[in-house]
Amino acid sequence: MSTGEDAITANAAGRYAKAVFELAKSSGSLDAVAADLSALRAALETSDELSDVLTSPLYSAEHKTGVLFALADKAGFNELTKNAFGVVAENRRAAELGDIATIFAALLDADRGIVRADVTSAAALTKKQTEALAASLKSAFGREIEVRTNVRPELMGGLIVKIGSRMFDSSLRTKLDGMKNAMKEA
Repeated sequence: MSTGEDAITANAAGRYAKAVFELAKSSGSLDAVAADLSALRAALETSDELSDVLTSPLYSAEHKTGVLFALADKAGFNELTKNAFGVVAENRRAAELGDIATIFAALLDADRGIVRADVTSAAALTKKQTEALAASLKSAFGREIEVRTNVRPELMGGLIVKIGSRMFDSSLRTKLDGMKNAMKEA
């Protein structure tokens, strides 16, 4: 286990994610479980009701388990995913399912040698620009890079590239803010 992986699995959500990851890998169901957990993350982001049920201490572990099993059945989730939901809810960790899903995705990326780069720009990047950026990042990091883009017009120009805990900010907004601060200090 690498130092980065140690940090990922240092908390309860990380330990659950690692356990689910190892079970999914050994059973050959990594892709199915990854898709299930991705769908769960999306549901948690879009459904305040689901998020409230899982995080509220007013609902029992049994109720949370029932909600998660109903969700898994309706969505056609893998049996391993459903069982993991049950264990997590019974152990009163249902509120951490979003974090578990996020950490699972990071473990899957690491296992597959994929690095994700979150790129924010003032205007949408073309496919050609995105591919060129991915190629440049691949040569700099020596690993396959998956680029996810986001648009924030207030940047005015340039890019903000975030890869793991590293951030490279060449946005015009940041440069102007830096100049503004330098002028205040003078």
